[in-house]
This record gives sequence, structure tokens and C-alpha cells, in this order.
Amino acid sequence: MAEDKYSYRIADMAVNDRPRERLAQVGAEALSNAELIAILLRVGIKGENAVQMGSRVLTTVGGLRGLHRASFTEVSAIKGLGEAKTAQLKAAIELGRRLSLEDTVEKPFLGSPRLVYDLVQYEMTAFTQEHLWVINLDTRNHLLKIEKLYKGSLNASTVRVGEIFRSAIQNNAASVILVHNHPSGDPSPSPEDINLTRVATQSGKLMDIDVLDHIIIGDGKFVSLKEKGLGFTT
Repeated sequence: MAEDKYSYRIADMAVNDRPRERLAQVGAEALSNAELIAILLRVGIKGENAVQMGSRVLTTVGGLRGLHRASFTEVSAIKGLGEAKTAQLKAAIELGRRLSLEDTVEKPFLGSPRLVYDLVQYEMTAFTQEHLWVINLDTRNHLLKIEKLYKGSLNASTVRVGEIFRSAIQNNAASVILVHNHPSGDPSPSPEDINLTRVATQSGKLMDIDVLDHIIIGDGKFVSLKEKGLGFTT
């Protein structure tokens, strides 16, 4: 009976099937997630090579997003990982996050909900609690600062509206965008989200600071309350 090509150590594979050699020949983008993880792990465990192990890790945590969200303790408890291999995986994830946020010569232009989503989704989709961030913008909608304001249940009664605009005033921002995540993965706005938006936009007008949008981040998707006309008055 034919044996699976991953039944042995990676060193026992044909050279063209080995992840590191394949990466060098065809590029990282051509490798599967399990193969990329195998390169980080370097070796597997008895009866399981690094590619098989990488596949099992992904299945256990629910894919790359699950690996990103899982705590160090949760990942290191997976059979065959431990602290050293977990540190390698978490370090790779953090490098990816930093690359996605690395400043260009010019501060990012955030002229659409999609651009805002692209900026924050990598970090926000990993949170297991709701987080509220306030993005401060200049007069041309370029990023000045991201104020990471609240963690926990969010509504207009628990969020002090003055704190939403404190950083904007300090940074002389012309406008702000509210962003928060739904850990459930469903970005549909709740009545509390809409009410918070309404209170914030009304307060912003009094301080001459526009609230341009309130964007809710879900799992691979987002909702712009401004586009939906929720909480914004003309």
C-alpha cells in the first residue's frame, strides 16, 4: 500500500517536497500554512513530522486566526510544542503584525472604511474582548494617532465621551474615527453601538471635531455605521 509522503521525517522526504527547499525554489506564497509552520517548528515528534504537526496545530486552534488569538499558555499546551516552539510561532505572528503597521514616509491616508479596516484588522480580530480605539486624523484624513481607549463591554453609559476626544484635542486632530471589534466575529451593530455613535457625533459637533465614522470589526469583515446611516444625523 502506498505510504503518505509525509509519513517520515522531513529529512526523509524527496528534496523537492521539503518545505524549506520549496520555499527557496517557488517562494513562500506557494507553501501551505502547515508547511510554513513546519519551517518554524523545524522538527516534529515521534511518529509525526513537522508538516503533520503544523497541520495538527492549525486544526487544534482553528486555523491561523485561531493561532493568532490563542494565548501563549494555550498554544504551549498543545502536544509537541512547549515554550520554545510556541515562542517561535508567536514571534513570527508579531513580526507580521509589526510589518502591517510599519509607518511609511507619509502617514497612512484613511479616506474610506476599507482603509481603516486594513489598518486595524490584524490586531483587532485577535481580541477576545471588545476594544474601542479612537483614530485621530488631520484635515486631509491622514493618521495622527491611534488612541486605544477601552476594553470590555462598550456602550454610551460606560464610555466617557470626553475621553473619546481627549487625545484628539491633545493632537490637534480635525476629526476622529471610532473603531471597535466584535469578538463573536459578527460585525452587525447593536443598539448600544448605534447609541454610542449618536452620543459621540453630537458631542463632537460641540467641540468642532467631526466623528467621520464608527467601524465595527468582525471576522474577515466590517460594518461602517456611517455607510449604514446608523447614529449619524444630517
